[in-house]
Amino acid sequence: MSEEVVKISPALLAFRDENHENLIVEVELPGVKKENVRVKMHEDSFYINATKEGTEYIGSYAVCCPIVPEKAKATYEDGLLKVTVPYKDALEDAVAVMVE
Repeated sequence: MSEEVVKISPALLAFRDENHENLIVEVELPGVKKENVRVKMHEDSFYINATKEGTEYIGSYAVCCPIVPEKAKATYEDGLLKVTVPYKDALEDAVAVMVE
């Protein structure tokens, strides 16, 4: 018989760095091994999934401003996941308009 898994929303803190260039996300995942942590990011949101025996930490979150998921960096130490990802330049996808 399989063990029942409890799903929990992890404790999470998200904030801008001092220069307002990066979003920093800190997630508490006590007792979870690094190999059991998964993070997925989109331009406007991110998803966390981490498991340990009998517990699954899971959450999906929106961000206030577009980010560049391809440049995200994550570290995990002593049950704390820290993700740093730059905000997208507001003019990055701007299209030049020909003035006639």
